[in-house]
Amino acid sequence: MISKLKYAAIVLIGFCFSCVAVKKLKTENKSESYITNNPVTANSHAATLVEIKPNQLLAAWFGGKHEGAKDVGIYTSNYDGKSWSQPQMCIAPLVKDGDTLPCWNPVLFKSKSQKLYLFYKIGKNPREWFGAMIVSNDNGMSWSKPEYLANGILGPIKNKPVEVIPGVILCGSSTESVTDNQWRVHVETYTEATNSWEKIPVEDKNNFEIIQPTFLVHSKGIVQMLSRSKHNKVITSWSKDYGQSWKNTDSIEVVNSNSGIDVLTLSPRLFLLVNNPLPQGKDWFNGRNILDVEYSGNGLRWKKLFDLENQKEGEFSYPAIIQTQDKKIHVLYTYNRKYIKHVTFDIKK
Repeated sequence: MISKLKYAAIVLIGFCFSCVAVKKLKTENKSESYITNNPVTANSHAATLVEIKPNQLLAAWFGGKHEGAKDVGIYTSNYDGKSWSQPQMCIAPLVKDGDTLPCWNPVLFKSKSQKLYLFYKIGKNPREWFGAMIVSNDNGMSWSKPEYLANGILGPIKNKPVEVIPGVILCGSSTESVTDNQWRVHVETYTEATNSWEKIPVEDKNNFEIIQPTFLVHSKGIVQMLSRSKHNKVITSWSKDYGQSWKNTDSIEVVNSNSGIDVLTLSPRLFLLVNNPLPQGKDWFNGRNILDVEYSGNGLRWKKLFDLENQKEGEFSYPAIIQTQDKKIHVLYTYNRKYIKHVTFDIKK
Protein backbone atom coordinates (compact mmCIF):
# COMPACT_ATOMS: atom_id res chain seq x y z
CA MET A 1 0.00 0.00 0.00
CA ILE A 2 1.09 3.58 -0.62
CA SER A 3 1.28 5.79 2.48
CA LYS A 4 -0.74 9.00 2.67
CA LEU A 5 2.50 11.01 2.65
CA LYS A 6 3.76 9.29 -0.49
CA TYR A 7 0.35 9.64 -2.13
CA ALA A 8 0.38 13.38 -1.40
CA ALA A 9 3.82 13.58 -2.97
CA ILE A 10 2.55 11.87 -6.12
CA VAL A 11 -0.29 14.38 -6.36
CA LEU A 12 2.13 17.30 -5.82
CA ILE A 13 4.44 16.00 -8.56
CA GLY A 14 1.40 15.68 -10.82
CA PHE A 15 0.56 19.34 -10.26
CA CYS A 16 4.07 20.30 -11.37
CA PHE A 17 3.80 18.27 -14.55
CA SER A 18 0.39 19.85 -15.16
CA CYS A 19 1.98 23.29 -15.13
CA VAL A 20 4.46 22.19 -17.82
CA ALA A 21 1.71 20.73 -19.99
CA VAL A 22 -0.39 23.90 -19.72
CA LYS A 23 2.31 25.97 -21.46
CA LYS A 24 3.12 23.58 -24.29
CA LEU A 25 0.08 21.55 -25.30
CA LYS A 26 -1.51 22.50 -28.65
CA THR A 27 -3.56 20.80 -31.34
CA GLU A 28 -3.21 20.61 -35.11
CA ASN A 29 -4.67 18.81 -38.16
CA LYS A 30 -8.22 18.90 -36.84
CA SER A 31 -10.92 17.34 -39.02
CA GLU A 32 -14.61 16.62 -38.47
CA SER A 33 -17.42 14.71 -40.18
CA TYR A 34 -20.46 12.56 -39.42
CA ILE A 35 -20.27 8.77 -39.52
CA THR A 36 -23.09 9.12 -42.03
CA ASN A 37 -24.88 12.14 -43.45
CA ASN A 38 -28.00 9.99 -43.85
CA PRO A 39 -28.69 8.29 -40.52
CA VAL A 40 -30.41 4.91 -40.73
CA THR A 41 -32.52 5.66 -37.62
CA ALA A 42 -34.35 8.77 -36.42
CA ASN A 43 -32.33 8.84 -33.18
CA SER A 44 -28.66 7.95 -32.60
CA HIS A 45 -26.85 8.10 -29.25
CA ALA A 46 -24.09 6.79 -26.97
CA ALA A 47 -21.28 6.03 -29.41
CA THR A 48 -18.22 3.92 -28.59
CA LEU A 49 -15.13 3.22 -30.68
CA VAL A 50 -12.07 0.99 -30.76
CA GLU A 51 -9.00 0.52 -32.94
CA ILE A 52 -9.31 -2.93 -34.51
CA LYS A 53 -6.22 -2.73 -36.78
CA PRO A 54 -3.54 -0.04 -37.02
CA ASN A 55 -5.45 3.22 -37.65
CA GLN A 56 -8.69 1.38 -38.49
CA LEU A 57 -11.71 1.83 -36.26
CA LEU A 58 -14.98 0.18 -35.35
CA ALA A 59 -17.78 2.32 -33.90
CA ALA A 60 -21.06 1.31 -32.28
CA TRP A 61 -24.06 3.19 -30.88
CA PHE A 62 -27.73 2.62 -30.17
CA GLY A 63 -30.41 3.85 -32.56
CA GLY A 64 -34.15 3.79 -33.15
CA LYS A 65 -37.21 6.04 -33.04
CA HIS A 66 -36.08 7.51 -29.72
CA GLU A 67 -34.17 6.46 -26.60
CA GLY A 68 -36.02 3.57 -24.94
CA ALA A 69 -38.26 2.81 -27.93
CA LYS A 70 -38.90 -0.84 -28.68
CA ASP A 71 -37.04 -0.65 -32.01
CA VAL A 72 -33.72 0.51 -30.51
CA GLY A 73 -30.83 -1.76 -31.47
CA ILE A 74 -27.04 -1.53 -31.66
CA TYR A 75 -25.52 -0.27 -34.92
CA THR A 76 -21.91 -0.46 -36.11
CA SER A 77 -19.71 1.16 -38.74
CA ASN A 78 -16.08 0.64 -39.81
CA TYR A 79 -13.53 3.38 -40.52
CA ASP A 80 -10.66 2.59 -42.90
CA GLY A 81 -8.70 5.75 -42.18
CA LYS A 82 -10.58 7.84 -44.75
CA SER A 83 -14.31 7.14 -44.54
CA TRP A 84 -16.96 5.25 -42.60
CA SER A 85 -18.92 2.28 -43.93
CA GLN A 86 -22.71 2.23 -44.17
CA PRO A 87 -24.08 1.59 -40.66
CA GLN A 88 -25.50 -1.88 -40.04
CA MET A 89 -27.62 -3.24 -37.22
CA CYS A 90 -25.41 -5.53 -35.16
CA ILE A 91 -27.79 -6.37 -32.30
CA ALA A 92 -31.58 -6.26 -32.57
CA PRO A 93 -33.95 -5.49 -29.67
CA LEU A 94 -34.56 -8.54 -27.49
CA VAL A 95 -37.95 -10.24 -27.50
CA LYS A 96 -38.41 -11.70 -24.02
CA ASP A 97 -41.51 -12.96 -22.22
CA GLY A 98 -43.79 -11.50 -24.86
CA ASP A 99 -42.21 -8.04 -24.67
CA THR A 100 -39.63 -6.26 -26.83
CA LEU A 101 -36.76 -4.70 -24.91
CA PRO A 102 -34.53 -1.96 -26.36
CA CYS A 103 -30.73 -1.89 -26.29
CA TRP A 104 -28.57 0.72 -24.55
CA ASN A 105 -25.00 2.04 -24.23
CA PRO A 106 -22.71 -0.25 -26.25
CA VAL A 107 -19.05 -0.36 -25.18
CA LEU A 108 -16.31 -1.70 -27.48
CA PHE A 109 -13.00 -3.00 -26.16
CA LYS A 110 -10.13 -5.01 -27.67
CA SER A 111 -8.09 -6.87 -25.10
CA LYS A 112 -4.39 -7.72 -25.14
CA SER A 113 -5.40 -11.25 -26.15
CA GLN A 114 -6.81 -9.68 -29.37
CA LYS A 115 -10.39 -10.55 -28.49
CA LEU A 116 -12.89 -7.86 -29.44
CA TYR A 117 -15.74 -7.31 -26.99
CA LEU A 118 -19.03 -5.50 -27.42
CA PHE A 119 -20.75 -4.97 -24.08
CA TYR A 120 -24.27 -3.53 -23.98
CA LYS A 121 -27.39 -3.23 -21.87
CA ILE A 122 -30.98 -4.42 -22.45
CA GLY A 123 -34.14 -3.29 -20.70
CA LYS A 124 -37.03 -0.87 -20.44
CA ASN A 125 -34.87 1.80 -18.75
CA PRO A 126 -31.48 2.26 -17.00
CA ARG A 127 -33.00 1.34 -13.63
CA GLU A 128 -34.14 -2.08 -14.83
CA TRP A 129 -31.67 -3.00 -17.56
CA PHE A 130 -29.32 -5.99 -17.50
CA GLY A 131 -25.91 -6.60 -19.05
CA ALA A 132 -24.96 -8.56 -22.16
CA MET A 133 -21.88 -9.11 -24.31
CA ILE A 134 -20.75 -10.57 -27.61
CA VAL A 135 -17.19 -11.49 -28.62
CA SER A 136 -15.33 -11.49 -31.94
CA ASN A 137 -12.07 -13.18 -32.89
CA ASP A 138 -11.91 -11.55 -36.33
CA ASN A 139 -12.20 -7.81 -35.55
CA GLY A 140 -15.97 -7.70 -35.81
CA MET A 141 -16.46 -9.58 -39.07
CA SER A 142 -18.38 -12.20 -37.05
CA TRP A 143 -19.64 -12.31 -33.48
CA SER A 144 -20.55 -14.89 -30.88
CA LYS A 145 -24.09 -15.38 -29.70
CA PRO A 146 -25.13 -12.91 -26.97
CA GLU A 147 -24.16 -13.85 -23.44
CA TYR A 148 -26.41 -12.38 -20.77
CA LEU A 149 -24.53 -11.45 -17.63
CA ALA A 150 -25.36 -12.72 -14.15
CA ASN A 151 -27.68 -10.80 -11.83
CA GLY A 152 -25.84 -7.83 -10.34
CA ILE A 153 -23.29 -7.69 -13.18
CA LEU A 154 -23.85 -5.03 -15.83
CA GLY A 155 -20.47 -4.71 -17.54
CA PRO A 156 -19.05 -1.30 -18.45
CA ILE A 157 -21.95 1.17 -18.33
CA LYS A 158 -20.77 3.74 -20.86
CA ASN A 159 -17.00 4.02 -21.15
CA LYS A 160 -14.21 1.76 -22.36
CA PRO A 161 -12.54 -0.57 -19.85
CA VAL A 162 -8.80 -0.71 -19.15
CA GLU A 163 -6.54 -3.74 -18.83
CA VAL A 164 -3.88 -2.85 -16.27
CA ILE A 165 -3.45 -6.51 -15.33
CA PRO A 166 -3.13 -8.71 -18.47
CA GLY A 167 -6.23 -10.84 -18.95
CA VAL A 168 -8.28 -8.89 -16.39
CA ILE A 169 -10.62 -6.28 -17.91
CA LEU A 170 -11.43 -3.46 -15.51
CA CYS A 171 -14.92 -2.09 -16.18
CA GLY A 172 -16.44 1.09 -14.76
CA SER A 173 -20.04 0.35 -13.84
CA SER A 174 -22.94 1.95 -11.99
CA THR A 175 -26.56 1.54 -10.95
CA GLU A 176 -29.64 3.75 -10.83
CA SER A 177 -32.07 2.43 -8.22
CA VAL A 178 -35.67 1.67 -9.14
CA THR A 179 -37.36 3.14 -6.06
CA ASP A 180 -35.58 6.48 -5.52
CA ASN A 181 -33.18 6.75 -8.51
CA GLN A 182 -30.05 6.78 -6.38
CA TRP A 183 -26.88 6.78 -8.47
CA ARG A 184 -23.94 4.68 -7.31
CA VAL A 185 -20.73 3.59 -9.02
CA HIS A 186 -18.85 0.33 -8.66
CA VAL A 187 -16.19 -1.58 -10.60
CA GLU A 188 -16.46 -4.98 -12.26
CA THR A 189 -13.56 -7.14 -13.39
CA TYR A 190 -13.87 -9.70 -16.15
CA THR A 191 -11.20 -12.42 -16.17
CA GLU A 192 -10.80 -13.82 -19.67
CA ALA A 193 -9.21 -17.14 -18.69
CA THR A 194 -12.13 -18.18 -16.50
CA ASN A 195 -14.94 -16.16 -18.16
CA SER A 196 -15.78 -14.89 -14.69
CA TRP A 197 -16.86 -11.58 -13.19
CA GLU A 198 -16.15 -9.95 -9.84
CA LYS A 199 -17.87 -6.88 -8.41
CA ILE A 200 -15.71 -4.36 -6.51
CA PRO A 201 -17.24 -1.61 -4.34
CA VAL A 202 -16.11 2.01 -4.45
CA GLU A 203 -15.77 3.69 -1.05
CA ASP A 204 -17.90 6.84 -1.09
CA LYS A 205 -18.28 8.33 2.39
CA ASN A 206 -20.15 11.36 1.02
CA ASN A 207 -22.72 9.27 -0.86
CA PHE A 208 -22.19 11.18 -4.09
CA GLU A 209 -24.84 10.62 -6.78
CA ILE A 210 -22.53 9.33 -9.55
CA ILE A 211 -22.66 7.05 -12.59
CA GLN A 212 -20.77 6.14 -15.78
CA PRO A 213 -17.16 6.04 -14.52
CA THR A 214 -14.13 6.25 -16.81
CA PHE A 215 -10.47 5.52 -16.02
CA LEU A 216 -7.10 7.25 -16.16
CA VAL A 217 -4.04 5.04 -15.71
CA HIS A 218 -1.24 6.61 -13.68
CA SER A 219 2.07 4.94 -12.82
CA LYS A 220 2.80 2.07 -10.39
CA GLY A 221 -0.67 0.57 -10.30
CA ILE A 222 -2.46 3.84 -9.60
CA VAL A 223 -5.77 4.12 -11.46
CA GLN A 224 -8.04 7.16 -11.21
CA MET A 225 -11.78 7.09 -11.79
CA LEU A 226 -13.77 10.09 -12.99
CA SER A 227 -17.58 9.96 -12.84
CA ARG A 228 -20.60 11.93 -14.00
CA SER A 229 -22.63 13.34 -11.11
CA LYS A 230 -25.79 15.19 -10.10
CA HIS A 231 -23.62 17.78 -8.32
CA ASN A 232 -22.45 19.99 -11.22
CA LYS A 233 -18.94 18.61 -10.71
CA VAL A 234 -16.92 15.63 -11.89
CA ILE A 235 -16.24 13.21 -9.03
CA THR A 236 -12.97 11.30 -8.67
CA SER A 237 -11.97 8.08 -6.88
CA TRP A 238 -8.55 6.41 -6.61
CA SER A 239 -7.09 2.91 -6.61
CA LYS A 240 -3.50 2.19 -5.59
CA ASP A 241 -3.66 -1.56 -6.36
CA TYR A 242 -4.49 -1.80 -10.08
CA GLY A 243 -8.20 -1.28 -9.51
CA GLN A 244 -8.75 -3.94 -6.86
CA SER A 245 -9.97 -1.42 -4.25
CA TRP A 246 -11.19 2.18 -4.41
CA LYS A 247 -11.10 5.10 -1.96
CA ASN A 248 -10.76 8.90 -1.70
CA THR A 249 -13.98 9.69 -3.58
CA ASP A 250 -14.37 13.45 -3.84
CA SER A 251 -15.30 16.26 -6.21
CA ILE A 252 -12.77 18.11 -8.37
CA GLU A 253 -12.98 21.59 -9.87
CA VAL A 254 -14.39 20.45 -13.19
CA VAL A 255 -17.93 21.66 -13.91
CA ASN A 256 -20.18 19.10 -15.60
CA SER A 257 -23.82 19.43 -16.67
CA ASN A 258 -24.86 15.98 -15.44
CA SER A 259 -23.78 14.50 -18.76
CA GLY A 260 -21.51 11.65 -19.83
CA ILE A 261 -17.75 12.16 -20.00
CA ASP A 262 -14.79 10.16 -21.27
CA VAL A 263 -11.04 10.35 -20.71
CA LEU A 264 -7.83 9.25 -22.38
CA THR A 265 -4.41 8.50 -20.93
CA LEU A 266 -1.75 9.81 -23.33
CA SER A 267 1.03 9.16 -20.81
CA PRO A 268 1.28 8.90 -17.00
CA ARG A 269 1.72 12.68 -17.02
CA LEU A 270 -0.75 13.77 -19.68
CA PHE A 271 -4.48 13.12 -19.84
CA LEU A 272 -7.45 14.30 -21.92
CA LEU A 273 -11.08 14.74 -20.83
CA VAL A 274 -14.13 15.30 -23.05
CA ASN A 275 -16.79 17.13 -21.04
CA ASN A 276 -19.88 19.34 -21.09
CA PRO A 277 -18.42 22.16 -18.93
CA LEU A 278 -21.65 23.93 -17.91
CA PRO A 279 -23.85 23.51 -14.82
CA GLN A 280 -27.02 21.49 -15.32
CA GLY A 281 -30.22 23.34 -16.10
CA LYS A 282 -33.91 22.83 -15.49
CA ASP A 283 -34.19 20.10 -18.10
CA TRP A 284 -31.83 17.15 -18.53
CA PHE A 285 -30.52 18.44 -21.87
CA ASN A 286 -29.62 21.94 -20.59
CA GLY A 287 -25.86 22.48 -20.52
CA ARG A 288 -25.13 20.05 -23.32
CA ASN A 289 -24.75 22.82 -25.91
CA ILE A 290 -21.02 23.12 -25.20
CA LEU A 291 -18.68 20.13 -25.43
CA ASP A 292 -14.96 20.60 -24.92
CA VAL A 293 -11.65 18.78 -24.66
CA GLU A 294 -9.63 19.47 -21.51
CA TYR A 295 -6.16 18.39 -20.48
CA SER A 296 -4.27 17.72 -17.28
CA GLY A 297 -0.92 16.55 -15.99
CA ASN A 298 -2.30 14.90 -12.86
CA GLY A 299 -6.00 14.18 -13.35
CA LEU A 300 -7.02 16.78 -10.79
CA ARG A 301 -6.51 20.19 -12.35
CA TRP A 302 -7.87 20.55 -15.87
CA LYS A 303 -7.67 23.29 -18.51
CA LYS A 304 -9.63 23.73 -21.71
CA LEU A 305 -7.79 22.65 -24.85
CA PHE A 306 -10.56 23.58 -27.31
CA ASP A 307 -14.32 23.39 -27.85
CA LEU A 308 -15.68 20.59 -29.97
CA GLU A 309 -19.04 22.40 -29.98
CA ASN A 310 -20.08 25.77 -28.61
CA GLN A 311 -23.61 26.73 -29.67
CA LYS A 312 -26.52 28.61 -28.10
CA GLU A 313 -28.71 25.53 -28.31
CA GLY A 314 -28.32 21.85 -29.05
CA GLU A 315 -27.25 18.57 -27.50
CA PHE A 316 -23.65 17.47 -28.04
CA SER A 317 -23.03 14.69 -25.58
CA TYR A 318 -21.88 11.20 -24.59
CA PRO A 319 -18.33 11.36 -25.99
CA ALA A 320 -15.90 8.53 -26.56
CA ILE A 321 -12.18 9.22 -27.05
CA ILE A 322 -9.23 7.03 -28.09
CA GLN A 323 -5.76 7.40 -29.63
CA THR A 324 -4.70 5.26 -32.60
CA GLN A 325 -1.24 3.90 -33.36
CA ASP A 326 -0.41 6.90 -35.54
CA LYS A 327 -0.93 9.06 -32.39
CA LYS A 328 -4.06 10.71 -33.79
CA ILE A 329 -6.87 11.43 -31.34
CA HIS A 330 -10.40 10.33 -32.31
CA VAL A 331 -13.58 11.54 -30.62
CA LEU A 332 -17.14 10.41 -31.30
CA TYR A 333 -20.18 12.09 -29.80
CA THR A 334 -23.92 12.54 -30.21
CA TYR A 335 -24.88 15.51 -32.39
CA ASN A 336 -28.46 16.59 -31.60
CA ARG A 337 -29.49 12.94 -31.23
CA LYS A 338 -29.54 12.64 -35.02
CA TYR A 339 -25.89 12.16 -36.00
CA ILE A 340 -22.78 10.58 -34.56
CA LYS A 341 -19.99 13.09 -35.15
CA HIS A 342 -16.33 12.13 -35.62
CA VAL A 343 -13.56 14.62 -34.80
CA THR A 344 -9.84 13.90 -35.17
CA PHE A 345 -6.82 15.94 -34.17
CA ASP A 346 -3.13 15.66 -33.31
CA ILE A 347 -1.44 16.77 -30.12
CA LYS A 348 1.50 19.11 -30.52
CA LYS A 349 3.54 19.45 -27.33
